Amino acid sequence: MNNPATWDEYLDLVHQAVYEIDELRACIDEDAGDEDAELYAQFIEPLDFHLRKLFDDMTSGRYQFPAATDLAFMPVVQKYGRAIPFRVLLETINRTHRKGL
Repeated sequence: MNNPATWDEYLDLVHQAVYEIDELRACIDEDAGDEDAELYAQFIEPLDFHLRKLFDDMTSGRYQFPAATDLAFMPVVQKYGRAIPFRVLLETINRTHRKGL
């Protein structure tokens, strides 16, 4: 996945990640007994919290980048990355956070 070239594209990627969390949560609700649901349940809440906070910070003007540190959700991505269906999207968001547009 390519890095976004504009602020609007970057904001759209974060919005897309929030949407992916919502979709994953809906899948968990439908497949309550599935073993994947148990795995997803381990990381969905922290990802949801950090992504919504990031989006809120971006839309309210509190967000600044580039930054010397990873975004707060990256430890979750590093731990559960293989199980996160939209891991590449999260890595692209973090890379943009670190390096800018």
